[in-house]
Amino acid sequence: MTQQVVRVQPGSRAQEAGQWSTGLCECYKDVGDCCFALCCLPVFTCKVTSAVGACPCLPLLDCIGCVPPASLAMRASVRQRYGIKGSVWSDCLYGCCCYPLSWLQISRELKRRAASHASSSSSSSSARYTALASLQGEHLV
Repeated sequence: MTQQVVRVQPGSRAQEAGQWSTGLCECYKDVGDCCFALCCLPVFTCKVTSAVGACPCLPLLDCIGCVPPASLAMRASVRQRYGIKGSVWSDCLYGCCCYPLSWLQISRELKRRAASHASSSSSSSSARYTALASLQGEHLV
């Protein structure tokens, strides 16, 4: 009797089509991160930025003006890295009007893409993806 191993989960095809893996308001898909962001959003944003490999203090610049530069830069970076459709205008809108939800969506995207990459690549994958894949199902603390 042989068993087949599932390498790619069925939901990953939407990711390949240039879409976010989860919607902006789908916080229920990662309750741990949602609670963490609700309790201490500045620390949460710094942890997400650190997981990407950027300076962890970058989100602290968001309090300077009415357009949050770190949020805008992170969304644009994640969109570019994974080929997600969108524009600077949508990033600006989400950063200004849906700031916590935007950071939660970025966190979910990073974890899901890293887990997808780790499951489909060999053991010689980059340390960045391996580190993020180990966070699947965890909040970024």
